[in-house]
Amino acid sequence: MGDFNEGPRRLGGGRSRCPFCGMLADRVATLEQDWVLLEPDMVPLAHTVPAEHRWIALADGRVTVYGVCPPDPSQRCRIEHRLACPARSLPDLWPWLTTLRDENARWAARQTGPEPPKSPEEWPDAG
Repeated sequence: MGDFNEGPRRLGGGRSRCPFCGMLADRVATLEQDWVLLEPDMVPLAHTVPAEHRWIALADGRVTVYGVCPPDPSQRCRIEHRLACPARSLPDLWPWLTTLRDENARWAARQTGPEPPKSPEEWPDAG
């Protein structure tokens, strides 16, 4: 049992790396006893996200798809990382998502690091 004064226990998900791009994403349990990777630190207004792509956090830490239309104007939601993953090709679902995917692609490119400079022996002969 537990102390009745304790708050509700949260399901520990943590962070996992995306197998496609290598970026960290929040690993969260769903109501269907499954796991989903959500874009970290991204909580857009629910009315800006199509109903079938809105993930709402519940009190116990799990998430569920929130298909209520129209949502409360101040309601926030989460989106799946697969929609923002720069290594996956998806249609342009909404403009700000395309911007997020582009920014994630730049972030992933920076993680690999720049090419080291060529040695003077490899420089072209400039005459």
